[in-house]
Amino acid sequence: MPNGAQALMKTLADAGIEVCFTNPGTSEMHFVAALDDEPRMRAVLALFEGVATGAADGYARMAGKPAATLLHLGCGLGNGLANLHNARKGKVPVLNIVGDHATHHAPLDAQLQSDIETVARNVSPGFVRTSLRTDRLCRDAVDAITAARGLPGQVATLILPADVSWGEGGVPEPPPPPPTPAAADAATVAAVADVLRSGGRTALLLGGQALREPALLAAAKLAAHCDVRLLAEVFPTRLERGAGLPAVERIAYLAELASVQLAEFDHLVLVDAKSPVSFFAYPGKPSQLVPAGCTVHTFAAASEDAVASLEALVAALDADSATPLLAAPSRPGRPRGRLTAAKVCKALGHRLPERAILIDEAITSGLTLPMLTAGAPRHDLITLTGGAIGQALPNAIGAAIACPDRPVIALVGDGSAMYTIQSLWTMAREQLDVTTIVFNNARYSVLNVELERVGAERIGPKARAQLDLDGPRLDFCRLAQGQGVHAVRADSAEAFLKALDYALAQPGPHLIEAVVPEALGGAKRRILPWLLRALPQLPKPLALALKRRLAP
Repeated sequence: MPNGAQALMKTLADAGIEVCFTNPGTSEMHFVAALDDEPRMRAVLALFEGVATGAADGYARMAGKPAATLLHLGCGLGNGLANLHNARKGKVPVLNIVGDHATHHAPLDAQLQSDIETVARNVSPGFVRTSLRTDRLCRDAVDAITAARGLPGQVATLILPADVSWGEGGVPEPPPPPPTPAAADAATVAAVADVLRSGGRTALLLGGQALREPALLAAAKLAAHCDVRLLAEVFPTRLERGAGLPAVERIAYLAELASVQLAEFDHLVLVDAKSPVSFFAYPGKPSQLVPAGCTVHTFAAASEDAVASLEALVAALDADSATPLLAAPSRPGRPRGRLTAAKVCKALGHRLPERAILIDEAITSGLTLPMLTAGAPRHDLITLTGGAIGQALPNAIGAAIACPDRPVIALVGDGSAMYTIQSLWTMAREQLDVTTIVFNNARYSVLNVELERVGAERIGPKARAQLDLDGPRLDFCRLAQGQGVHAVRADSAEAFLKALDYALAQPGPHLIEAVVPEALGGAKRRILPWLLRALPQLPKPLALALKRRLAP
């Protein structure tokens, strides 16, 4: 009869979990040994738990099903929390397996003993369970898989004590049935249909599942038939975009600009999205971004089938014959001269290959990316859903493993890259086709912007030094080469394009260090708070023009 770990491994593989991102310790050794008994399970080692959790997130976004993580005790789980937070905010399914001390050892309060369940509930509010019996372990695992795969997707954490893992008498369990979410009910469909017929200025705010092709096409038919606007959440989990797909304008990150976007609407209809709020509180500014007089309608909740709901709304409005507006093929010209962040984005629009997976954690350096890639060949965009930096490089690992036939391009700021720079080692070990572009402007640039916006007084050299990465300046080429990744530095558009062409043509991981000035530096940064404060007093057409200029 198999031990608990062996039975668990078979149960996971039978349920379609094919990849485990690991950073194990002593308590997980029987699980590690069981990996050799299950040829269907791929094990991918990460040098830091935040890489393992972020890779599981990226894998699920592209594969549409969970991977597993293997983490060591509460400390290991704690190291992985930031990217589990991003997965939670993105409603991404992840099966989190956390080893624990043997049940008889836990009361002794050994050095690594901690309250793992309390730590886990920060990122797994819907499912945390410690499995206490070997003969029940696989049943617990099936419950965790069921929770992770349901709608909305979630991080499900299964805590595995060492003696439950090594104990004899493990009983594999059959896989759970696939989830069968319902569409919005008939009354909700009828009520929202009335809103769209009313003639009021209306926008559909799309998130989650609603940003994939079938839902986008249905929403675009509604937009064409009823003259409504399509908007997307600020940081989509996964957005399918490019030539031949409906174009969707994302809500701006800066609350002042988002308020300008939303000011014209009488109705905002939520489709697998939440009502927009500002990322942070600011003195004297509202946190709710929906303007007074605009009514918010929840159409498809996160627990409902967004595609089926939108298709039901199309049928109710007799909009199926409407012709959706699709993005036309277009590419920006070839950039030239001294490299800037905008020229990097222009080069990507100029060269982006078919079916690319773009992972955007460029922060301020990526402001022009949506505009410059809008007409590029069809691609997927993954963004920083939870706002915890250090997501892009681990996400790229998971996306490349989920879609080995597709090019993966990760854009990341220099400060963000250092949170999970160990990802490069895993890319090299697994020989993944990932091109990493690091914007090296030697600043936490977005925090310099925020320092101006929050109204902090007496900003002196000590405060500025906390946001400065120029002493010493990071050398990403050496950091990459030391982990087995081919890397080059570019400070001109011509050098960047040459490096990008090489990276996309050659297999294996590559890194391009783009040496650029701050996209929002100097006079731009000083004038930005003044412009943002002035927006409410400006005529609407001028305010909208400024919004498009600042966040195209």
